[in-house]
Formats: sequence, structure tokens, C-alpha cells
Amino acid sequence: MPLIETSSSPVVLRLNRDLVRMIKRGHPWVYGDALRELPNAPAGTPAVLLDNRKGQPVARGFYDPGCPVALRICETDPDLKLDDRWAERRLRAAVTLRRLISASGHTTGFRLFNGEGDGLPGLVGDVYADTAVVKLDGEGPIGFWQVDEIAELIARELKLNCVYERQKERGVTGRALFGSEPVRPVTFTEHGLPFTADIVRGQKTGFFLDQRDNRQLIRAWARDASVLNVFSYTGGFSVAAGAGGASQVTSVDIAPAAIEAANHHWRLNGLPESQHTGIPADAFDFLGQSASERRRWDIVILDPPSFAPNRESVPKAMAAYQNVIEAGSRVTAPHGMLAVASCSSHIDLPMFQECCEEGISRARRRGTVVTIAGQPTDHPTPLALPEFRYLKFVLLRLD
Repeated sequence: MPLIETSSSPVVLRLNRDLVRMIKRGHPWVYGDALRELPNAPAGTPAVLLDNRKGQPVARGFYDPGCPVALRICETDPDLKLDDRWAERRLRAAVTLRRLISASGHTTGFRLFNGEGDGLPGLVGDVYADTAVVKLDGEGPIGFWQVDEIAELIARELKLNCVYERQKERGVTGRALFGSEPVRPVTFTEHGLPFTADIVRGQKTGFFLDQRDNRQLIRAWARDASVLNVFSYTGGFSVAAGAGGASQVTSVDIAPAAIEAANHHWRLNGLPESQHTGIPADAFDFLGQSASERRRWDIVILDPPSFAPNRESVPKAMAAYQNVIEAGSRVTAPHGMLAVASCSSHIDLPMFQECCEEGISRARRRGTVVTIAGQPTDHPTPLALPEFRYLKFVLLRLD
């Protein structure tokens, strides 16, 4: 059962500057401009990396000449062969780490493979109860990983009914690698709360699993509070607040289908329908109108999409974060809580904290940081790759 591409002879790459120390510390990416030349070889071809001085082997990985990250490193021991035994060890290690998350049965939705964080470059997999979703991050991973065989392995290990591959980057929705394509959203639980994930058409792999611990944090603060969840998507934070005893929850998202799903999740959890209002609306328009009407909520949650898809967009992204945080601050009740998140990897935590400070100040408010959080334990990241820790979640108390 081939798990990786092993039919091609490794291509030899050589550094044009000294990056050996960074690589040996665990940074898994080598950009094209750090290589002496980019050989003509297919994306996904196994590769051996040589240093810039003596031409000694320093690492092994796979090649992607059409991507800015031309080499994804799999091993820093150049003598260790990349073969199916290596791949199976890495895959089983990731599965073993997640067994602790799913052991209680209270959470059946979790990330199974987190790419470079599990030593599986470019391979992402999420589990929703008896169904898994796999995604490959670009042409290099597509050429290197044999996802059909990986699907069979994890289906057997986790007793899954279906493994589905998302392929939007390749111009199609996806395909079932194991079992049949689901005809309806898949039901799973998060801290005992039932949700559904549309693994075929939903965002990411159907749900935002990376906010799981942060939803639980809001749940703990929500008793008797009025809560506004902006950019709500399918209502994860809203349901968590309702389960925590919120008196009233409002979900706002520009997509009517997302609001329909949020209403469904509210009902699915047996929460009183009179205590939830779903509003399909532009976030900035809603916040501006609410501020002009002097509406206030005890807890305001702002979880916008990524405003910075690349480094060039960072200045505009910071301005957008400041604007939405200012707008959210204007509708947060006195001594209320403001929760703000960023999933932009190009905006680091100090930059995001600067956005929080500026936005809150422009609303003529002052904030106290209650806690700063990020991704849950099923989203491990290499210590030497800080940009992989993309999620920032800041909970503040406003004056």
C-alpha cells in the first residue's frame, strides 16, 4: 500500500546561503530564492537538500518548483529514507495523539493531521464522528501523498464510514476516497454539543474546528449575558453561549445559508428558540446601525475571515481589523466582554494586539486583557515555524 510517491529518483537541490541551522531547528520550508537553481522535475518529486558550502546532504523532503515554498522538508536526517514505512510511522503517530481527544466521546470533531505540525507536510485531515475529510495544500503535496491509500489506512484505524477529499483548489468540489459521498451534513459533537459539518460545500472542511477551545471559553462566561456573535458562520460561538446560559444570543453573518445553519444548530441543541435571533447582514452595516440605535450586548464576539491573504495585504488588513474592533467596541455594554479573533497568519500577535488597542481607543473605550488564546491541542505547530500558529483569540473586558 504506497502512501507516498516513491517511483521517482530524488531530485538534488542546493542552498545558495547558510540556512542549515534554521532547518536543523525544525523550520520545514525552503523558498525557491534560497536555492541555487530550480531543476525541471514534477511537483511532489522526492528531494535531497545539500548545504551551500560543501554540498553535504542536510535534509530530505519533496519538491514543488511552481510554489514559493519550493521544498517541504520531511526529515532533517538525510540518511533516513522517505518510504512507506516512514509515512506510516508519521501517520500513526498523529492518530495516536488524537485518541486522547476523542477518548471521552464528548468531542468527536477534531483535526487528525495538521500538516507540518505533525511532520506530514501539506497534508490536512479532519474527523467528524464516522467521517474524515482530507485536503492537500498545493501541487507538491498532491504529487507526493497517495491520498487513496492514506484514506484506507485511517478508515481502518478509526473505523470510519467515509473519507472525503476536498479539491476546490483543483476546480472541482471533491471526491469520496473511501465509502460514499455524504448526501447531507455530518453530525458530530464538541464538548457534548451536537453540530453538523457540510464536508462537501462548507468552508474549510465543513466547520471551524480551530476555535473549539475558544467556544468553550465563551460558554464559561455566558451565563445570563446578552451575546452578539458577528461573522457567526454556522453559529458555533452562539450555541456555546446558549449552552452556557446566555439570556439572549444574536448571530450575524452575510450568508443566509450560514444563518439557516446557525438556527438549525441552536434547535439541534434543544435551546429555546425565543432566545436566538439569526440575522443575514453585512457585519459593518449591522454594527454601525446598532451603534446608532445605542444597542449594547454584554458579550460581543468578532471572528472575521482572514483579512491578510499575503504580506502585501497586511496594511489594509490591520486597518480592517481596527475598524471592526472599533465598531464592536461601540456596541459592547459597559464592563462587558469583547472577544476578537484573527486567522491571518501574516498578522502576528503583537500586530493584532496593536489593532485591538487602536480600535478600542478609537471607540473611546479602554480594555483589560482577560486572556489570550489560540489553536487547540489537535493543531500542533513546529516551534521553528511561528507563522503556522495563525489563530489569535483575545478576550477583553471593556470599561
